[in-house]
Amino acid sequence: MKLPCPRIEGGVSVEEAINIRRTIRSFKHERITLEQLSQLFWAGQGTTEESGYLRAAPSGGALYPIDLYAVVKGEGVEGIRPGAYHYESKGHSISLIEEGDLTNQIARAALSQMWMETAPLSMVITAEYGRICSKYGERGVRYAMIEAGHIGQNIFLQAESLGLGVGIVGAFNDKVIIRTLKIPRSHEPLLIMPIGYKG
Repeated sequence: MKLPCPRIEGGVSVEEAINIRRTIRSFKHERITLEQLSQLFWAGQGTTEESGYLRAAPSGGALYPIDLYAVVKGEGVEGIRPGAYHYESKGHSISLIEEGDLTNQIARAALSQMWMETAPLSMVITAEYGRICSKYGERGVRYAMIEAGHIGQNIFLQAESLGLGVGIVGAFNDKVIIRTLKIPRSHEPLLIMPIGYKG
């Protein structure tokens, strides 16, 4: 599914977004728009030049070992069925990989942090280390984690500019997340970021 074109100008300055950013653990029962979802994906991994190669976050050797997934709650995003989606940066599109509301299972896999279940959307940042370790050896693992941090901060700041709040979770059972979302076993989950209107 092709996403709406992202905006490259907004009404909130970078300085303001940094100043007001907080980690959120309470969300309103309010849907986010397809345009907001599009903007969040673009901020994390979207392409930023015409050839469709360079992306919004820096990557060691431009090898891009990170993949972005979205877990959409029932009625969570306007025009999107509940389920798990994979983001394709080159076409700025998403593909459904597992249908159904998976938010309860994801929260339980995250050491039963059930506050996550209230978010209409959770973004999952994964790393496939082989893409970067093929060039940098074991050091590539570190580079992938650095990249995940860049992407996470981009998502935080973009969400603030959209009037949304973001939580961040690193405590979860990797194998259960992989199995629940039906993602490749080589895509190691690093971060889960629940997103929605601040409760």
